[in-house]
Amino acid sequence: MTRPATILAFDYGRKRIGVAVGQTVTATATPLTSVPARQSLPHWELISELVRTWEPDVLVVGLPLNMDGTEQASTQDVRWFKRELEQRFALPVFTADERLSTREARERLIAWGARGMDDDQLAAQVILETWFSDRKGLSCAG
Repeated sequence: MTRPATILAFDYGRKRIGVAVGQTVTATATPLTSVPARQSLPHWELISELVRTWEPDVLVVGLPLNMDGTEQASTQDVRWFKRELEQRFALPVFTADERLSTREARERLIAWGARGMDDDQLAAQVILETWFSDRKGLSCAG
């Protein structure tokens, strides 16, 4: 049996990075916050603080793809962010398909009557839920 693990998920953007946290026991995710980025560079100190606080076992980054599965212009930015996370925190970093995650986040906000609120952290939650769903029956390192 695989031990319980904490996961931090990121929805990378050039202006803001949504962050969600989850755990493998129930495979659930909760939106946390949005971290600002300046000139496409993340506020690494805030990300480091989140990693210290939550002590994740794994990090997940949403990978932007076109609907046909091909890469977008922003896909390379996300691959760079993933490599930076790996180097800075020495943790396993996985990607999850983020197609339609922002749309799903906005639909949730509308359903909750919270239209216009920051959707980045909710998009990170959707990304993490997708990652959990794609790995049912596998270990968190899978």
